[in-house]
Amino acid sequence: MRWAKYFANKGHEVHLISFGASSENTVENVNMHLLTMSHHPILRCYPIRIRRLIRKIDPDILHAHYISGYGLLGALSGFHPFILSAWGSDVLVTAKESKMEKWSAKFAIKKADVLHCDADHIMAPLMELGAKPEKINIVYFGVDTQRFRPMSEDNKLRNELGLFDSPVIISLRNLEPIYDIETLINSIPLVLKEIPKAKFVVVGSGSQEVRLKEYAKSLAVSASVIFTGRIPNNEPPKYFNSADIYVSTSLSDAGLAASTAEAMACGLPVIITDFGDNRKWVKDGTNGFLIPLRNPEALATKIIYLIRNKEIRNKFGQINRQTIVERNDWQTEMGKVEKLYETSVKKNKK
Repeated sequence: MRWAKYFANKGHEVHLISFGASSENTVENVNMHLLTMSHHPILRCYPIRIRRLIRKIDPDILHAHYISGYGLLGALSGFHPFILSAWGSDVLVTAKESKMEKWSAKFAIKKADVLHCDADHIMAPLMELGAKPEKINIVYFGVDTQRFRPMSEDNKLRNELGLFDSPVIISLRNLEPIYDIETLINSIPLVLKEIPKAKFVVVGSGSQEVRLKEYAKSLAVSASVIFTGRIPNNEPPKYFNSADIYVSTSLSDAGLAASTAEAMACGLPVIITDFGDNRKWVKDGTNGFLIPLRNPEALATKIIYLIRNKEIRNKFGQINRQTIVERNDWQTEMGKVEKLYETSVKKNKK
């Protein structure tokens, strides 16, 4: 949605074809094509439907996000220039789940004129699936640093959530196994032993929502955890600015996770798992902490340390804000994509 918004605001004609979006997810000046899932055999012929739709739109560029699913459908359309973005789990996880998934990933990659990812460590898995290195372009997804910036905490929100004067730890990863929210829940009793007033805000929804709530209850920490569910797209900045520490316990990411980058842009100290390209963004002990996967004890130790050291929190947050502005600004990164589009169109016309 952010990519579509950027290019629409630049005056380009943008069409977004999606299964996941709803009529509520609209962007001004973006033509939305919402494809509903169907059990009817004829209506399930998505490649044919999408090919007809693309022919009708007659675009200059076709860009598919996520190699499996949309990537495969884009490849089957036969349209060129075809740009394909890897998001991380599509090549790190999904492509390894079955021979069929691996085949579809290889097929989509072979058909792509340009490949895009946002992390160095995604290049090797892409090449293992047949990608030619000269086709791969690393461009970060970027953060809107004007929208995500340090602001005063939202007292209304803190009161609504019952946070009051408590130190607040926030997570904005979906409640799915890959994000390992269970490790965060396991750290809570350890933190509360030292900081009884601490509150944990878990933003997001997913298949594990009910189980995680029950698990928090079984650990007798429900009073200290607020599960907000999914929040509107315009609200994350005020959530970040009403928290003291950001945490990500993810087991897998491509580049820097969007919510981590947004938290950093808002001036929060971060505690994230030592995975993928995270070391390129967070230097342990300098602007945040890197912790081992599935290690609630290490997580709790770092949370307690940051709660007790406000000056360190502020220092980390200031460095994080500067890091994102200088290295991961949305406008700058999208400008690189625009140039990539222009080059692809010129090559296709030759």
